[in-house]
Amino acid sequence: MDNSAVAERLDAFAALLDLAGSSYYTARAYRRAAELIRGLHTSVADLVRSGHVRELRGIGPGIEARLRELVETGRIEELDELENEVRPELVGFGRLLGLSPKRSVEIGEALGIRTAAEFREAIEAGRLQSVPGIGPKTEAKLRTGLAEAARPRPRRGLTLNRARALVEPIARELGGVAAGDPRRWADSSERLCIVTSDNDALENLARLPQIVAVTETGVGITVEGVPVEVVIAAPGEFGAALLRATGADAYVEALEPLPDAATEEEVYARLGVPFCPPELREEAHRRAPPPLVEVEDIRGDLHCHTTWSDGRASVLEMAKGAIVRGYEYLAICDHTPSVGAVPGLTADDVLRQGAEIAAANEALAPFRVLRGIECDILRDGSLDLPDSVLAELDWVQASVHGGQRMPVREITARTLEAMRNPHVRCLSHPKGRIINHRPENALDLDQVFELAVETGVALEVNGLPDRLDLRGEHVRRAIEAGVKIVASTDAHSVRGLANMELAVHTARRGWTTAADLLNTQPLDRILAM
Repeated sequence: MDNSAVAERLDAFAALLDLAGSSYYTARAYRRAAELIRGLHTSVADLVRSGHVRELRGIGPGIEARLRELVETGRIEELDELENEVRPELVGFGRLLGLSPKRSVEIGEALGIRTAAEFREAIEAGRLQSVPGIGPKTEAKLRTGLAEAARPRPRRGLTLNRARALVEPIARELGGVAAGDPRRWADSSERLCIVTSDNDALENLARLPQIVAVTETGVGITVEGVPVEVVIAAPGEFGAALLRATGADAYVEALEPLPDAATEEEVYARLGVPFCPPELREEAHRRAPPPLVEVEDIRGDLHCHTTWSDGRASVLEMAKGAIVRGYEYLAICDHTPSVGAVPGLTADDVLRQGAEIAAANEALAPFRVLRGIECDILRDGSLDLPDSVLAELDWVQASVHGGQRMPVREITARTLEAMRNPHVRCLSHPKGRIINHRPENALDLDQVFELAVETGVALEVNGLPDRLDLRGEHVRRAIEAGVKIVASTDAHSVRGLANMELAVHTARRGWTTAADLLNTQPLDRILAM
């Protein structure tokens, strides 16, 4: 089995463990293993056979046993048992309607149904009220959910990394292109779509292991209840179909009627409109975009963590990972003590870490590891380390962690005070959101932009998939105000350095060029600013 196939089975196993009520951490471990294996440049099957797979970070004896079974037999027996016990097709369709896995299974047992089609028929036939605990209101709610299922949207937006990891392999299997929100690199994806010219696509979709049901409207339902829409377009109409399936409604409506064409480029040419990158297809416009920044323009990452705080790799390991990516520099920005939830560096720790960074620089020259810190902003706006320590560092990130729910005046005053510190070079994840878990804070960005221009403090586009902060529209406003932007990963592992792709594409959603982004510059220019 190739790495992609192995990763898919581990993802399916993790999903079924979730549905079966297993520990959150167990399911997460399998998802992380799948992510790791998907990105490997060597065959995981070879590592299993040679007995070296445990050398991969995060692969313990339990996951190794499942991998060995999968490589040797092509299946995981417990996965097969879970599929029979949990009834993933029923649960996946139930999740689409807003039901918990447990409730979906209870309904299935009460009515003697196992499939999405049988579930649909039971709702339409009015049989649900025979199930204990389901009255007219619940039945009406499920009927509404059934009607909404024809318009494919997950109950909760998926983070960008999850959305792309879900839809891109399916698109490859169907010989199509992943479209919808993930193609625009939207931070939270609701519409997942694939455009293909293969007339057998729906039959092939139904055979994929990650799909548990296909509706009559051409929507595949995953075991997690996520709908994936499939658009089958004639070859000569593929470009128009892809454009419609990619752009936000307002953008597409402003271009309609679209001429039929085989490629998007031909559609734009026939419209007499400049080609627009997918990231900018949000609002209604026909403007010519600037040359947007590319991932290849990045010369260094200015925010990552190591085992000195809550990272999983050493300074040297992170630096070597950056060199592999073609970077010239990397800033180590571990936490300070007041962050609370994770270990933080004291003043003495910063000095000791400096010796480790110096040794890495000696070994890796001319590559440069920067001495940095992600310094907590305290509630009064002061910083978590004394100025005498900050003055010795190459790069100081200031961050708010606790107190994100402060009123606008308080959190803005707190942030502005920190930005006035002469040692602060960048404000990390300014709006403090965690996608699907914590809304943006009330920070007044206009005041922040004004002071950033005055002080030269850059603002960060944070590449952690759960943050992607600043988001696109904020980046655009910052650039229009004359603020410098940094695209960083906030990586906590060598693998996390790959989040630069998410950071850069989020910056692109703000119409960012290479000239707008600080870390497209050589190190000497950054240090001289």
